[in-house]
Amino acid sequence: MKKPSRKPFDRKERGADAASDRSKKPFAGFRKKERTESDQPIKRTSPEGKKLGYGKGKKRPVEAEKANSLPRLNQYIAKAGVCSRREADELIATGKIKVNGKIVREMGRRVHFDDRVEYEGKVLMGEEIRYVLLNKPKGFISNVTDEKGRKTVMDLVKNACKERIYPVGRLERDTIGLLLFTNDGELAKRLTQPAAKVKQIYHVYLDKPMDEKDIETLLAGIEVEEGKVKPDVVNYVQEAEDGTQLGAQFHSGKNTFVRSMFEHFGYEVPKLDRVLYANLTKKDLPRGKWRFLKDKEISMLKVIAGKAKV
Repeated sequence: MKKPSRKPFDRKERGADAASDRSKKPFAGFRKKERTESDQPIKRTSPEGKKLGYGKGKKRPVEAEKANSLPRLNQYIAKAGVCSRREADELIATGKIKVNGKIVREMGRRVHFDDRVEYEGKVLMGEEIRYVLLNKPKGFISNVTDEKGRKTVMDLVKNACKERIYPVGRLERDTIGLLLFTNDGELAKRLTQPAAKVKQIYHVYLDKPMDEKDIETLLAGIEVEEGKVKPDVVNYVQEAEDGTQLGAQFHSGKNTFVRSMFEHFGYEVPKLDRVLYANLTKKDLPRGKWRFLKDKEISMLKVIAGKAKV
Protein backbone atom coordinates (compact mmCIF):
# COMPACT_ATOMS: atom_id res chain seq x y z
CA MET A 1 0.00 0.00 0.00
CA LYS A 2 1.39 3.34 -0.98
CA LYS A 3 1.81 5.85 1.86
CA PRO A 4 0.30 9.29 1.32
CA SER A 5 2.85 11.96 0.64
CA ARG A 6 3.41 14.65 3.24
CA LYS A 7 4.01 18.26 2.46
CA PRO A 8 7.46 19.42 3.74
CA PHE A 9 7.33 21.67 6.80
CA ASP A 10 7.86 25.28 5.82
CA ARG A 11 8.85 27.49 8.78
CA LYS A 12 8.19 30.73 6.94
CA GLU A 13 4.77 29.59 5.79
CA ARG A 14 3.86 28.27 9.24
CA GLY A 15 5.06 31.48 10.85
CA ALA A 16 2.92 33.52 8.53
CA ASP A 17 -0.14 31.40 9.29
CA ALA A 18 0.41 31.74 13.03
CA ALA A 19 0.78 35.49 12.74
CA SER A 20 -2.41 35.60 10.72
CA ASP A 21 -4.24 33.58 13.39
CA ARG A 22 -3.05 35.87 16.16
CA SER A 23 -4.23 38.92 14.28
CA LYS A 24 -7.75 37.51 14.03
CA LYS A 25 -8.34 36.86 17.74
CA PRO A 26 -6.91 38.39 20.90
CA PHE A 27 -4.25 36.56 22.91
CA ALA A 28 -5.93 34.39 25.54
CA GLY A 29 -2.88 33.76 27.72
CA PHE A 30 -1.39 35.73 30.64
CA ARG A 31 -1.59 39.45 30.38
CA LYS A 32 1.10 41.77 31.60
CA LYS A 33 0.15 43.36 34.91
CA GLU A 34 0.05 47.10 34.85
CA ARG A 35 2.60 48.55 37.23
CA THR A 36 1.06 50.57 40.02
CA GLU A 37 2.68 53.38 41.96
CA SER A 38 3.43 51.05 44.91
CA ASP A 39 5.30 48.64 42.60
CA GLN A 40 7.60 51.30 41.19
CA PRO A 41 11.31 50.80 41.94
CA ILE A 42 12.55 52.86 44.84
CA LYS A 43 15.45 55.17 44.16
CA ARG A 44 17.88 54.78 47.03
CA THR A 45 20.33 57.44 48.06
CA SER A 46 22.83 57.85 50.87
CA PRO A 47 22.46 60.61 53.50
CA GLU A 48 24.95 62.62 51.43
CA GLY A 49 22.71 62.37 48.36
CA LYS A 50 24.85 59.82 46.50
CA LYS A 51 22.92 57.45 44.23
CA LEU A 52 22.87 53.84 45.42
CA GLY A 53 20.75 52.35 42.63
CA TYR A 54 17.20 51.09 42.59
CA GLY A 55 15.51 48.40 44.62
CA LYS A 56 12.87 46.00 43.34
CA GLY A 57 10.27 47.29 45.74
CA LYS A 58 9.68 49.19 48.90
CA LYS A 59 12.00 48.17 51.71
CA ARG A 60 10.80 47.95 55.28
CA PRO A 61 12.89 49.73 57.88
CA VAL A 62 14.93 47.40 60.10
CA GLU A 63 12.96 48.55 63.13
CA ALA A 64 9.68 47.66 61.43
CA GLU A 65 10.94 44.19 60.53
CA LYS A 66 11.98 43.57 64.11
CA ALA A 67 8.63 44.81 65.39
CA ASN A 68 6.74 42.55 62.98
CA SER A 69 8.70 39.55 64.25
CA LEU A 70 7.20 40.03 67.72
CA PRO A 71 4.06 38.02 68.54
CA ARG A 72 0.65 39.65 68.49
CA LEU A 73 -1.19 39.90 71.77
CA ASN A 74 -3.78 37.27 70.81
CA GLN A 75 -0.98 34.85 69.79
CA TYR A 76 0.78 35.50 73.08
CA ILE A 77 -2.39 34.72 75.06
CA ALA A 78 -3.05 31.57 73.03
CA LYS A 79 0.51 30.28 73.52
CA ALA A 80 0.13 30.85 77.24
CA GLY A 81 -2.63 28.22 77.14
CA VAL A 82 -5.49 30.50 78.15
CA CYS A 83 -7.68 30.01 75.07
CA SER A 84 -7.70 30.09 71.27
CA ARG A 85 -6.71 33.18 69.25
CA ARG A 86 -10.33 33.96 68.42
CA GLU A 87 -11.33 33.74 72.06
CA ALA A 88 -8.27 35.85 72.95
CA ASP A 89 -9.62 38.59 70.66
CA GLU A 90 -12.82 38.59 72.69
CA LEU A 91 -10.87 38.88 75.95
CA ILE A 92 -8.95 41.84 74.53
CA ALA A 93 -12.08 43.53 73.21
CA THR A 94 -13.88 43.20 76.56
CA GLY A 95 -10.95 44.73 78.46
CA LYS A 96 -9.93 41.60 80.36
CA ILE A 97 -6.25 41.76 79.33
CA LYS A 98 -3.70 44.09 80.87
CA VAL A 99 -0.26 44.93 79.46
CA ASN A 100 2.14 46.58 81.89
CA GLY A 101 -0.73 47.30 84.27
CA LYS A 102 -3.02 48.97 81.71
CA ILE A 103 -6.07 47.54 79.93
CA VAL A 104 -5.37 47.03 76.22
CA ARG A 105 -8.13 46.73 73.60
CA GLU A 106 -5.87 46.97 70.54
CA MET A 107 -6.12 43.70 68.56
CA GLY A 108 -2.88 44.05 66.63
CA ARG A 109 -0.74 44.97 69.63
CA ARG A 110 2.76 43.41 69.55
CA VAL A 111 4.22 42.00 72.76
CA HIS A 112 7.85 42.64 73.74
CA PHE A 113 9.99 40.46 76.01
CA ASP A 114 9.79 42.82 78.96
CA ASP A 115 6.01 43.41 78.65
CA ARG A 116 3.92 42.12 81.55
CA VAL A 117 0.71 40.53 80.23
CA GLU A 118 -2.01 39.73 82.79
CA TYR A 119 -5.33 37.92 82.71
CA GLU A 120 -7.47 37.77 85.85
CA GLY A 121 -4.47 38.86 87.93
CA LYS A 122 -2.21 36.10 86.59
CA VAL A 123 0.96 36.90 84.62
CA LEU A 124 1.02 35.04 81.29
CA MET A 125 4.03 33.52 79.55
CA GLY A 126 3.50 33.52 75.78
CA GLU A 127 6.53 31.39 74.86
CA GLU A 128 8.41 28.42 76.21
CA ILE A 129 10.36 29.48 79.28
CA ARG A 130 14.09 28.75 79.16
CA TYR A 131 16.69 28.70 81.91
CA VAL A 132 20.32 28.57 80.80
CA LEU A 133 23.43 28.52 82.98
CA LEU A 134 26.75 29.78 81.56
CA ASN A 135 30.25 29.41 82.93
CA LYS A 136 31.44 32.82 81.77
CA PRO A 137 35.05 33.19 80.62
CA LYS A 138 37.14 36.33 80.92
CA GLY A 139 36.82 39.13 78.37
CA PHE A 140 33.03 39.17 77.86
CA ILE A 141 30.78 41.95 79.11
CA SER A 142 27.34 41.16 80.52
CA ASN A 143 25.42 43.54 78.26
CA VAL A 144 23.00 42.34 75.59
CA THR A 145 24.68 44.63 73.03
CA ASP A 146 27.74 46.86 73.05
CA GLU A 147 28.16 50.08 71.09
CA LYS A 148 31.94 49.65 71.08
CA GLY A 149 31.70 46.26 69.39
CA ARG A 150 33.15 44.32 72.32
CA LYS A 151 32.31 40.67 72.91
CA THR A 152 29.21 40.10 75.03
CA VAL A 153 27.90 37.08 76.92
CA MET A 154 25.10 36.86 74.33
CA ASP A 155 27.69 35.63 71.81
CA LEU A 156 28.23 32.57 74.01
CA VAL A 157 24.56 31.55 74.32
CA LYS A 158 23.22 32.64 70.92
CA ASN A 159 22.68 29.02 69.82
CA ALA A 160 21.17 27.82 73.10
CA CYS A 161 17.53 28.29 72.05
CA LYS A 162 15.28 30.17 69.64
CA GLU A 163 13.72 32.17 72.48
CA ARG A 164 15.35 35.48 73.42
CA ILE A 165 17.03 35.02 76.78
CA TYR A 166 18.73 37.68 78.91
CA PRO A 167 21.33 37.60 81.69
CA VAL A 168 20.11 37.79 85.28
CA GLY A 169 22.33 40.37 86.97
CA ARG A 170 25.84 41.09 85.81
CA LEU A 171 29.43 39.97 86.01
CA GLU A 172 32.30 42.33 85.23
CA ARG A 173 34.21 41.84 82.01
CA ASP A 174 37.22 40.30 83.76
CA THR A 175 35.17 38.26 86.24
CA ILE A 176 34.52 34.62 85.41
CA GLY A 177 31.98 32.12 86.68
CA LEU A 178 28.27 31.41 86.80
CA LEU A 179 25.77 33.59 84.99
CA LEU A 180 22.08 32.74 84.64
CA PHE A 181 20.01 33.50 81.52
CA THR A 182 16.25 33.30 81.10
CA ASN A 183 13.20 34.75 79.35
CA ASP A 184 11.23 34.49 82.59
CA GLY A 185 11.08 38.20 83.30
CA GLU A 186 9.23 37.81 86.59
CA LEU A 187 11.78 35.38 88.02
CA ALA A 188 14.73 37.48 86.82
CA LYS A 189 13.33 40.61 88.46
CA ARG A 190 12.73 38.84 91.77
CA LEU A 191 16.19 37.23 91.88
CA THR A 192 17.87 40.63 91.53
CA GLN A 193 15.95 42.08 94.48
CA PRO A 194 17.91 42.30 97.79
CA ALA A 195 14.95 40.68 99.58
CA ALA A 196 15.54 37.43 97.69
CA LYS A 197 18.88 37.02 99.50
CA VAL A 198 20.38 34.92 96.73
CA LYS A 199 23.37 33.02 98.05
CA GLN A 200 26.58 33.63 96.09
CA ILE A 201 30.10 32.34 96.65
CA TYR A 202 33.20 33.83 95.01
CA HIS A 203 36.68 32.38 94.74
CA VAL A 204 38.93 35.40 95.25
CA TYR A 205 42.56 35.49 94.08
CA LEU A 206 44.76 38.21 95.63
CA ASP A 207 48.18 39.54 94.73
CA LYS A 208 49.41 38.96 98.32
CA PRO A 209 48.27 37.15 101.48
CA MET A 210 45.37 38.78 103.30
CA ASP A 211 45.93 39.67 106.93
CA GLU A 212 43.54 38.09 109.46
CA LYS A 213 42.83 41.51 110.99
CA ASP A 214 41.64 42.74 107.60
CA ILE A 215 39.30 39.76 107.35
CA GLU A 216 37.82 40.54 110.78
CA THR A 217 37.30 44.18 109.77
CA LEU A 218 35.70 43.09 106.52
CA LEU A 219 33.28 40.73 108.28
CA ALA A 220 32.16 43.59 110.52
CA GLY A 221 31.18 45.59 107.42
CA ILE A 222 32.92 48.40 105.55
CA GLU A 223 32.00 51.35 103.36
CA VAL A 224 33.15 51.28 99.73
CA GLU A 225 32.31 53.58 96.83
CA GLU A 226 29.26 51.50 95.85
CA GLY A 227 27.88 51.45 99.40
CA LYS A 228 28.13 49.43 102.59
CA VAL A 229 29.15 45.78 102.21
CA LYS A 230 29.22 42.97 104.71
CA PRO A 231 29.99 39.41 103.59
CA ASP A 232 28.47 36.44 105.43
CA VAL A 233 31.68 34.40 105.42
CA VAL A 234 35.30 34.94 104.37
CA ASN A 235 37.70 32.00 104.67
CA TYR A 236 41.12 31.07 103.38
CA VAL A 237 41.13 28.43 100.64
CA GLN A 238 42.88 25.39 102.10
CA GLU A 239 44.51 24.39 98.81
CA ALA A 240 46.42 27.71 98.76
CA GLU A 241 48.67 27.69 101.82
CA ASP A 242 50.12 31.15 101.13
CA GLY A 243 46.83 32.91 102.04
CA THR A 244 46.35 34.57 98.64
CA GLN A 245 43.10 32.75 97.86
CA LEU A 246 39.86 33.16 99.76
CA GLY A 247 36.23 32.14 99.55
CA ALA A 248 33.69 34.93 100.11
CA GLN A 249 29.99 34.23 100.62
CA PHE A 250 27.16 36.75 100.25
CA HIS A 251 23.40 36.72 100.27
CA SER A 252 23.03 39.80 98.09
CA GLY A 253 25.13 42.49 96.49
CA LYS A 254 26.82 43.21 93.19
CA ASN A 255 29.95 41.73 91.74
CA THR A 256 31.69 45.11 91.85
CA PHE A 257 31.24 45.11 95.63
CA VAL A 258 33.28 41.91 95.88
CA ARG A 259 36.26 43.37 94.06
CA SER A 260 35.99 46.75 95.78
CA MET A 261 35.93 45.34 99.29
CA PHE A 262 39.33 43.72 98.87
CA GLU A 263 40.78 46.71 97.03
CA HIS A 264 39.63 48.79 100.02
CA PHE A 265 42.45 47.17 102.05
CA GLY A 266 45.06 47.67 99.32
CA TYR A 267 44.85 44.21 97.74
CA GLU A 268 44.68 43.68 94.00
CA VAL A 269 42.26 41.08 92.62
CA PRO A 270 43.79 39.56 89.47
CA LYS A 271 41.11 36.85 89.31
CA LEU A 272 37.54 36.64 90.59
CA ASP A 273 35.38 33.57 90.02
CA ARG A 274 31.72 33.12 90.98
CA VAL A 275 31.53 29.41 91.81
CA LEU A 276 27.98 29.32 93.22
CA TYR A 277 24.80 31.24 92.44
CA ALA A 278 21.65 30.34 94.39
CA ASN A 279 21.56 26.54 94.25
CA LEU A 280 23.62 26.37 91.04
CA THR A 281 27.24 25.20 90.83
CA LYS A 282 29.90 24.80 88.15
CA LYS A 283 29.93 21.01 88.34
CA ASP A 284 30.40 19.43 84.88
CA LEU A 285 30.25 22.85 83.23
CA PRO A 286 33.54 23.81 81.49
CA ARG A 287 34.55 27.44 81.05
CA GLY A 288 32.73 29.09 78.14
CA LYS A 289 30.02 26.40 77.99
CA TRP A 290 26.33 26.49 78.92
CA ARG A 291 23.61 24.04 79.89
CA PHE A 292 19.87 24.04 80.55
CA LEU A 293 18.74 23.90 84.16
CA LYS A 294 17.14 20.76 85.54
CA ASP A 295 13.58 20.79 86.85
CA LYS A 296 14.75 20.56 90.47
CA GLU A 297 17.05 23.54 89.99
CA ILE A 298 14.26 25.61 88.44
CA SER A 299 11.92 24.75 91.31
CA MET A 300 14.54 25.83 93.85
CA LEU A 301 15.09 29.13 92.02
CA LYS A 302 11.35 29.84 92.14
CA VAL A 303 11.32 29.17 95.88
CA ILE A 304 14.18 31.64 96.37
CA ALA A 305 12.56 34.22 94.06
CA GLY A 306 9.29 33.87 95.97
CA LYS A 307 10.89 35.56 98.97
CA ALA A 308 11.16 38.84 97.07
CA LYS A 309 8.22 41.15 96.41
CA VAL A 310 8.10 42.89 93.05
